[in-house]
Amino acid sequence: MDKSQKALIYCRVSGKKQTKDGSGLDSQEYRCRQYAEAKGYTVEAVFPDDVSGGGDFIKRPGMVALLAYMDARSSEHFVVIFDDLKRYARDVEFHLKLRRIMSERGAVRECLNFNFEDTPEGKFNEIISAAAGELEREQMGRQNKQKAMARLEQGYAIRSVPPVGLKYVSAKGGGKVLVHDEPVASIVREALEGFASGRFASQSEIIRYLESEPHFPKDLPDGRIRQMTVKRMLTQILYGGYVAMPSWGISMREAKHEGIVSKESFWRIQDRLKGRPVMPARKNMSEDFPLRGGAISCACCGYALTGGWSTGKYKKYPYYFCHHLGCSERGKTIPVAKLHGRFEELLKSLQPTRQFLGMAKVMFTKAWEAQAAGLSEAAKTYSNKAHELEVEIGKVVDRMMEVSNSRALKAFEDRIEILEREKLIVLGKAAKKPEPTRPFGEMFELSMRFLANPYDCWKIGESAARHLVVRLAFDQRLSYTRETGCLNSKKSNVFRALEGISMSGKSMVPPGRIELPLSKRNRF
Repeated sequence: MDKSQKALIYCRVSGKKQTKDGSGLDSQEYRCRQYAEAKGYTVEAVFPDDVSGGGDFIKRPGMVALLAYMDARSSEHFVVIFDDLKRYARDVEFHLKLRRIMSERGAVRECLNFNFEDTPEGKFNEIISAAAGELEREQMGRQNKQKAMARLEQGYAIRSVPPVGLKYVSAKGGGKVLVHDEPVASIVREALEGFASGRFASQSEIIRYLESEPHFPKDLPDGRIRQMTVKRMLTQILYGGYVAMPSWGISMREAKHEGIVSKESFWRIQDRLKGRPVMPARKNMSEDFPLRGGAISCACCGYALTGGWSTGKYKKYPYYFCHHLGCSERGKTIPVAKLHGRFEELLKSLQPTRQFLGMAKVMFTKAWEAQAAGLSEAAKTYSNKAHELEVEIGKVVDRMMEVSNSRALKAFEDRIEILEREKLIVLGKAAKKPEPTRPFGEMFELSMRFLANPYDCWKIGESAARHLVVRLAFDQRLSYTRETGCLNSKKSNVFRALEGISMSGKSMVPPGRIELPLSKRNRF
C-alpha cells in the first residue's frame, strides 16, 4: 500500500477495571501505533471501548463512533487496526456482520495476531478463529457462573456493587466477604429498626431521617432521596443477613456476613410492607402540632384531632380541631396553648416519688437478669425447633415425590418456602448472642430519666421524641372534651404499675391475724 495510507485504531477491553490497568487500552494502542509506523500508515484516530463479552457491536460506543467516522469520510479508504481477533468480535454472527459492514465501506482490516486472506481458506480460518473465541467466551462465562453459584450456596454475596452501608473486604480463605461500612451502616440500621418497630410510621419519614444525616449518600444534587431508594433498602435481603438468587434456582439462605439488622426485624419489615400502607406524614406540622396524627381524639366522635393555622387580622393562630364529617364538634377550634397546657398537666401528674422509683429500679434489675438468664435456655429451644422444621421439610419433600399434579407440586413448593423461612428465623434466634445491645447502666439511665419526669422529656425533646413520650406514657389515644377541657386517658402499664404500688402503700394491711369484732353477747 501507499505510505500515505490513513489508518484507524480500534481498542477494546472487557470492563472498566481493565481500563485502569497498565495492560489495558493504552498498551493496545501503543502496539497498534508501532504496527502502523512499521507499515508506514498515518494514524488519524483511535476508538476505545470498555464493553465486555460478545454481542451486537452496535452497543459498543467506540465501534459506533468508528463506523460513523468512516461514513463521514466516505470518499476515503481506511485501514482498521486492532491487536487481536478477540478484540474485534467474540461472536461468530456479529463477526461476520461486522466484516460485511467494513467491506461495504471499503475498509481493510489488519490484525497484529491474525493474517486476513481474501481466499476461501482464509475466510474459513477467520470463521474458525471467531468460533473459537465465542467458545472460549461462553466457557469462561459458564465457569464464572458456576463459581458464583458455589459461593452463593455457601452463603457469600456476589453482587458487584454492595448496597449502601456494606462493603467488601478480602476474606482469609480467599474471595471477598461483606462487612459493615460505618458510619453509614449505623444510619441504615437506625432507619430499618425504626420502621420495624413503628417509630417511623411511613417510608416518607425514613426519607426525611436519611436526608437529615450528612453521611448518608444522597440521590439528587439538592440533597433529596428518592422513594425507590428507601423501598430497595427495606426489601434488601443482604441487610437481613441472607443471600439468594431465584433466577439461578438458589433459594434464600443464611449469609456468611453479619446483617445490619436482626432477622426478626427484617421479617417484621416485610410484614409491615405487605400490610395496609400508611399515609405519609406532612412536613412542618409536627413541630407546631405535636399531638396531631393520632395522639388525641375528639371525645364526641372518636376520630383523631388535626391541627392548623387560622389567619387573624394581624397574625396567625394555631388550633386543634376535629375534621370528621358528621361530628357535632367538626370545625370547632381548640387553642393549642389550652390543649398543650392540659396535656402537660397530665404528664406532670405521672411523676412518681423517689421511693417508688427505687422500687422500680429493683424490679427492672431483676427483670433484666431474668431475661439474660432466659436467653441461653431460649437458644436451646430454638435449636430444637429448627430441627423439627428440618424434619417437616423432609416429609414434605418425600410427599412431593409421590405426586405429579402441577397444582399439588406448587402447593408443596409454597409450603417448603414457608418452612424454610421459619427455619431461617429460628436459626437466627438460636445463634443470637446473650449479650444485650447496650449495657444495663445506659439502658436503665434512659428509662429512669423518662419515668422520673416524662414532662421534662416532652418539654426538651424534638418532634420524634415527643411522639415517643406519648406512646410510652399512654396505652390508648387520649380523648379531649372541648367544653370541659377534660383529657381522659389510659396510662401505660408501667405507670399503672407504679401507681398500684403507691396505692397499696397507702392501704398496707398490717401483719398478723385479722378478726372481726365480736359483740358483748358473743364474748366468753
